[in-house]
Amino acid sequence: MHKLYTIGEALIDFTPCGEGRYARNAGGAPANVAVCAAKLGANSALVSKLGEDMFGDYLINTLKGEGVDVGYISRTRAANTALAFVTLTEGERSFTFYRNPSADMLLFESDVEDVPFEKGDILHFGSVDLVDYPVRKAHTMAIQRARMAGATISFDPNLRFNLWRSGEELLSSVNAFLPNADVLKLSEDELFAIAGTADEEQAVKFMFRGEVKLIFVTRGGRGATVYTAGGKTYSVPAEKVNCVDSTGAGDCFTGTILFQLLRDDVVRGKLGECADELEIYLRTANRAAGLCVSRFGAIPAMPSYDELFGGK
Repeated sequence: MHKLYTIGEALIDFTPCGEGRYARNAGGAPANVAVCAAKLGANSALVSKLGEDMFGDYLINTLKGEGVDVGYISRTRAANTALAFVTLTEGERSFTFYRNPSADMLLFESDVEDVPFEKGDILHFGSVDLVDYPVRKAHTMAIQRARMAGATISFDPNLRFNLWRSGEELLSSVNAFLPNADVLKLSEDELFAIAGTADEEQAVKFMFRGEVKLIFVTRGGRGATVYTAGGKTYSVPAEKVNCVDSTGAGDCFTGTILFQLLRDDVVRGKLGECADELEIYLRTANRAAGLCVSRFGAIPAMPSYDELFGGK
């Protein structure tokens, strides 16, 4: 199996667990995706930077314990590891971030120039670390090097408006990086926000730019849809579950999709040829996300291979 590299933030989620009490959990979308894929059996690595603090130690130990390659995570004394406090309302969540800057934002081009991308690998990234710091240039270099090696590029915009000076700046950055991706994963709200229209047909058409070949759109309790550049569409309903915490659900969906692409050796040149498997991929990723939201936390809630595939 080829390798999944995720690049970007790793942080500590403090999730409420009682009156005035918070549970500490490892998080950050790229870290979550890497863990999800690793728990399912993928060879995955996180490319990031952490502070030389106890939270950075905790993240390293957690990721190693989940089977993620941490050899591409560097440490710094110039900034602390990022923190996020989660607010839960009927299972849905919002975040308050502490990063001004955080260590992940100080990931430099030199930190990614030795990542050994190969044909068939996947590089996955989000928008949180596309801010105007060294980490943005590190992303650009990683994407360029992965593309030259023949790797697949995956992008989840994962819009966090409160981390940016303006919504316009965030959407501008997303639209600048979006055409580099072969695979997109967005929530329905993100699809409409980025495209600037609530007409889904027009929004999807807007997204098929540059290298984009597959677009996965998640709809929470209403399931998910995948669109292909060839004009095919597949939709599946969500399984009914008791949602207690949606933190990490989208990352779990993404990690499961990317695991299946790696497992089945669906390399970049074959993305347009996997139409027959896409409905199965969707159903499996929906089931994984359903298991995730039925438990608290992000990484602790990610399902194992046996839970998802029954040991087969």
